[in-house]
Amino acid sequence: MSVFFAKRFLTLVATLIGASIVIFTVMEILPGDPALVILGIGATDEAVLTLTKELGLDQPPIDRYFSWIGGILQGELGNSYAYKVPVWELVGRALQITIPLAILSMILSVTLALIVGLYAAANHNKASDVSLMGISQLGISVPNFWLAVLLILFFAVKLQWFPAGGFPGWEEGFWINIRALILPAIALATVQGAILARITRSSVLDVFREDFVRTARAKGLSQRSTLWLHVLRNAMIPVLTVMGLQFANLLAGTVIVENVFYMPGLGSVVLKAINNRDTIVVENVVLMLAAMVVITNFIVDILYAVIDPRLKAHDI
Repeated sequence: MSVFFAKRFLTLVATLIGASIVIFTVMEILPGDPALVILGIGATDEAVLTLTKELGLDQPPIDRYFSWIGGILQGELGNSYAYKVPVWELVGRALQITIPLAILSMILSVTLALIVGLYAAANHNKASDVSLMGISQLGISVPNFWLAVLLILFFAVKLQWFPAGGFPGWEEGFWINIRALILPAIALATVQGAILARITRSSVLDVFREDFVRTARAKGLSQRSTLWLHVLRNAMIPVLTVMGLQFANLLAGTVIVENVFYMPGLGSVVLKAINNRDTIVVENVVLMLAAMVVITNFIVDILYAVIDPRLKAHDI
């Protein structure tokens, strides 16, 4: 297990280093001077030069890269060029919205997918199976930002069951904020849940065809007992893969959906930072999202070894 874990951890570290280099390089080659954007086009050359030095942008790129990485390793993300506040403060406030939204969306997505996928597989080729897969195909086809607009029009404007946008703040109470997150969560979870439901159904059907399942049925186990005791665990490996990728997609998807609902989450922070050419904020947020993706995949790999020890033995 230690060799398996060490290999996966080294891959995680190497991937993060590569991602940081790519992110920094892309931000370096993008046009636009942060100092000029902050001061405006009417600023004098002397003022622009002074602010450039103040922000440390006059240093060689290689020095700024290692200064940035060194700060991250010490827990210091630097200060926003535009707002003059620590990046941690901006990101921390935004994550109080984005993380709960992504988690709620993932819970809805997984719950919907497992119920639909397992039910469809257990009723393979029946009318309910065909109907559910048709609905899931429709769910995959719908863009989440368009669905978000429809949800606002129907549930917020017409029925007035949920707020149309905004976020009260956790200090206002737990349930009032969960209520504000429900529509965005549904918009994010619908597409992901539809995809995961189809993956779950296909994986369960593949395992149903294995010899050990036929043996279990021959011994007198019911279809339901076989499904829960033997099939589900073996079918979860491809499902976990998709779940890990989906959580990363949900975090990225919040960038668009949060702006549809006017929520001051990570998406709002990124868009404002891009418009302000606040490169230090963009670099840190994008690297954080990349780290979440890599760490999620790392956790999924470890779960693989727990679910199916053969994968661990093969890797060693």
